[in-house]
Amino acid sequence: MTDSKYFTTTKKGEIFELKAELNSDKKEKKKEAVKKVIASMTVGKDVSALFPDVVNCMQTDNLELKKLVYLYLMNYAKSQPDMAIMAVNTFVKDCEDPNPLIRALAVRTMGCIRVDKITEYLCEPLRKCLKDEDPYVRKTAAVCVAKLHDINAQLVEDQGFLDTLKDLISDSNPMSINKLLTALNECTEWGQIFILDCLANYTPKDDREAQSICERVTPRLSHANSAVVLSAVKVLMKFMEMLSKDLDYYGTLLKKLAPPLVTLLSAEPELQYVALRNINLIVQKRPEILKHEMKVFFVKYNDPIYVKLEKLDIMIRLASQANIAQVLAELKEYATEVDVDFVRKAVRAIGRCAIKVEQSAERCVSTLLDLIQTKVNYVVQEAIVVIKDIFRKYPNKYESVIATLCENLDSLDEPEARAAMIWIVGEYAERIDNADELLESFLEGFHDESTQVQLQLLTAIVKLFLKKPTETQELVQQVLSLATQDSDNPDLRDRGYIYWRLLSTDPVAAKEVVLAEKPLISEETDLIEPTLLDELICYIGTLASVYHKPPSAFVEGGRGVVHKSLPPRTASNESTESPETAPAGAPSGEQPDVIPSQGDLLGDLLNLDLGPPVSGPPLATSSVQMGAVDLLGGGLDSLMGDEPEGIGAPNFVTPPAATAPANLGAPMGSGLSDLFDLTSGVGALSGSYVAPKAIWLPAMKAKGLEILGTFTRQVGSISMDLQLTNKALQVMTDFAIQFNRNSFGLAPAAPLQVHAPLSPNQTVELSLPLSTVGSVMKMEPLNNLQVAVKNNIDVFYFSTLYPLHILFVEDGKMDRQVFLATWKDIPNENEAQFQIRDCPLNAEAVSSRLQSSNIFTVAKRTVEGQDMLYQSLKLTNGIWVLAELRIQPGNPSFTLSLKCRAPEVAQHVYQAYETILKN
Repeated sequence: MTDSKYFTTTKKGEIFELKAELNSDKKEKKKEAVKKVIASMTVGKDVSALFPDVVNCMQTDNLELKKLVYLYLMNYAKSQPDMAIMAVNTFVKDCEDPNPLIRALAVRTMGCIRVDKITEYLCEPLRKCLKDEDPYVRKTAAVCVAKLHDINAQLVEDQGFLDTLKDLISDSNPMSINKLLTALNECTEWGQIFILDCLANYTPKDDREAQSICERVTPRLSHANSAVVLSAVKVLMKFMEMLSKDLDYYGTLLKKLAPPLVTLLSAEPELQYVALRNINLIVQKRPEILKHEMKVFFVKYNDPIYVKLEKLDIMIRLASQANIAQVLAELKEYATEVDVDFVRKAVRAIGRCAIKVEQSAERCVSTLLDLIQTKVNYVVQEAIVVIKDIFRKYPNKYESVIATLCENLDSLDEPEARAAMIWIVGEYAERIDNADELLESFLEGFHDESTQVQLQLLTAIVKLFLKKPTETQELVQQVLSLATQDSDNPDLRDRGYIYWRLLSTDPVAAKEVVLAEKPLISEETDLIEPTLLDELICYIGTLASVYHKPPSAFVEGGRGVVHKSLPPRTASNESTESPETAPAGAPSGEQPDVIPSQGDLLGDLLNLDLGPPVSGPPLATSSVQMGAVDLLGGGLDSLMGDEPEGIGAPNFVTPPAATAPANLGAPMGSGLSDLFDLTSGVGALSGSYVAPKAIWLPAMKAKGLEILGTFTRQVGSISMDLQLTNKALQVMTDFAIQFNRNSFGLAPAAPLQVHAPLSPNQTVELSLPLSTVGSVMKMEPLNNLQVAVKNNIDVFYFSTLYPLHILFVEDGKMDRQVFLATWKDIPNENEAQFQIRDCPLNAEAVSSRLQSSNIFTVAKRTVEGQDMLYQSLKLTNGIWVLAELRIQPGNPSFTLSLKCRAPEVAQHVYQAYETILKN
């Protein structure tokens, strides 16, 4: 029924009836009455007699009712000025309401009540609204000043409102965000999603604005459309980052976020899965939101397997001392289900609970033992795998269960379970009487085992030998022989050689290495890396939050994909934050230039002090001067973490297997002492390409001193190889050398050592070690080096160009995933393309030759008959350069594409490619 019913013909005694209804206790009845009053007023009837009753209705939270009352006030305030004063207190109160819409409504109504008696009471609330944190309230207050000026111009000037209006002219907020927030209430559900996504891309200027936006977005949490709910959650999760945890509002917001997330789990399974994947991210970021909602994640018998597994994962993340008993009872129940994958995950979950909640470890171990007693094969095997992790977390605490585990040895047929059991036997060999027999039983089928089991068996038998050397010498010789002579697996062979050499040269060192105390395993091993988690929180409600991958990882081409991050906490919240709590991606001020500009040349070589430098060992190359800049924005080194030994290692290190001794096939009875010829030579070290020496300083320009030179890089050290020839008629002594500031901080790392006086027509060759920690100044060209050489005759100056490949460091091999993400992250404007002509090498030869100069091939693929090499290199100052080299078999011309955050180095990197490939 429409509102036309309020305009129907009046009955006798209507005012009396309306008065009764206006004073009713029922909100709905009161609202109906006010609507009737407004209807009567609209058709011209006098309802001023109801003024006090209508004013009493102002004390309400209902926005619609408040609007109707204000409408009545504006109409009758003139005719009832004395009564209108009764409403002043409510106006003052509404001007401080948490809801900006109510504050704005109050101030708008104040401006429309054109009564002199009331205006003086309204100055103070108006002043507050002019400085309100919400731009909509400020805009409404500014309009109100104009209306007040029309009523009483002198009052506006006396109160200083004009000066406040001048300040508002420079207001930074153009009302766009406020318009979006207002539109939220007026558009369709899909429009709301777009608006919320826009808001999520906005960064509030401070915590107060963030709180204001959160207040306006919170009502969307109760929307029927799950997409609207998730978009609202995304906005709130992002802006909560700016709120202080001490605020009452922060706690209120946490409580408001839980119910809508729980409600999403009552939808159909597909929607549940999407909700669970998003909840998984939310729980990792803010577990306190759902810490009291454990029960909703308990698995139902008719849940699909993908929902069950996701719920199980969230249960573990929410497990705490308070709810662990409840969780364990559920998990034990799940372990008896019929779905094998689910049972395995449930058994693993029990182990994760033990590791996460220390107080529950004993109960978890007891539960696992009960499950082992069921003798269900796959349950037993999963239990053994997780008990191994529990032993790692709590050493010397639960070893009494080993006997029970050993009873089930014969039933183990999965590689992971067998490897776990072997680890337990090797680690606790001194407590197991027949440890040698148990390991020997595994050794019988050594070649049929998976690599994981073979590696574990090798380590376990070496541990056993170090603990019981007299009883197990034959066993250790047998396993070392199987690993090194009979195996094709390089990992197994290398580990065998390492153990063999350790045991044959220094058993004490072997004991320290193999039986070293192991670090405790972490509580949560499968948490998403913090910077990635922060980015994924910004993508809640999208595919990225379901895949748990950033869009750049699955969107083809990467065009239009923006890397997002959570806003930084404002200074008003927590001024000091530990690195763990600081949000990733927070801007850290302006990024300095990659290479400092030249500026003035005060450090000209003419002013250099050419005394001999302080002697000392060569300094290691460092990136202190320029490497302080995080060139990849997100910090590539932190993405890669600590690389395992061997990954990205210098190519000149010869692997142990390559130096296998000649007498490896000696009979086993000869013992361990002669298994390695420790004096066997290591292959010659290779280094980057070295250009032939060129004349840097002709004799005619240096009073008879001729200098030839080149640059070399060997084993991570840069040298300047010099040839000094005395073509004068007098002896030369007291040599010294100095470099001017240059682009990469090259500087002598030791004095120029000419040990004897240089006689006429005598030549001396020497190598000057260089460091990269000198003063930095951008040169033109970039690789220009200005040098001053002093002797007893004079000081001579010259400049030379050094090849950039001497600055390519040995740890320049980038991980494939990081390479892909970085390539997409670097703007396309930074890409440079070059042609390398007359180079008849194939892809393998190219890759090998470039690797010798620390240009590493990350990946190779063939596309339409072309070989594509994807390569990475890193300069001493931390600049990464990514390359794509296209090679068409039979065509001596290659296409080189380079991407780098410092595009000025691209030309010089291309010259390095040409030099290395053509020489």
